[in-house]
Amino acid sequence: MISVIFDLDGTLVDSEPNYYESGRLTLERHGVPDFSWEEHARFIGIGTLETLEILRERYALRAPVEQLLAEQNAAYLELARARTEAFPQMRAFVERLHGEGVPMAVASGSSREAIDAVLAGTGLDALLPIAVSAEEVPRGKPAPDVFLEAARRLGADPADCVVLEDAAPGAEAAHAAGMACVAIPYVPRTAGDPAFATAGLLFRAGQAEFSADVAHDWLRARRAA
Repeated sequence: MISVIFDLDGTLVDSEPNYYESGRLTLERHGVPDFSWEEHARFIGIGTLETLEILRERYALRAPVEQLLAEQNAAYLELARARTEAFPQMRAFVERLHGEGVPMAVASGSSREAIDAVLAGTGLDALLPIAVSAEEVPRGKPAPDVFLEAARRLGADPADCVVLEDAAPGAEAAHAAGMACVAIPYVPRTAGDPAFATAGLLFRAGQAEFSADVAHDWLRARRAA
């Protein structure tokens, strides 16, 4: 049986604006007043800790990365609880798979607390009870660890898993894990990234193009193969 593993941020839910705002506020507090969305977009698909390690070095911040992470997580959780929305077609896809008894999990670079807050706030926790945070594995994406741990918890062979991802590092991680990938680039202009070339199904225009029916038909054909 095929199992399906979902990335969370930018794939299931539109949380990137919240991550940008929480990161911008954190950097502003530490003397970086002009962090732009364009700069943030370069880190989409990379875990918050890894992102902050890079930004701390780039801006020569004095605060320990643990402090920066705690500050950003606190700001993000406040935003996430108030205004995170699941993408409608993605919710429809999850509901359809749930109704068919397809094993599913979430594998995210976010913190466990952030994952739980978003899933609970959107009601997806009832459909996706298995979730893995990058905090729980040795390496974040583009390493395959978080996907391999999700497969382990599902009791599934990685070769029988399909990953849904919005970012190139996540698609790269899925490929490294030996899993098929459905790619829905959050930033459509990145659709030509070599990492997405390994995807079995690519929605080049991102969520604007994603269709639960098309994804389900592709998955059904893969199951029958």
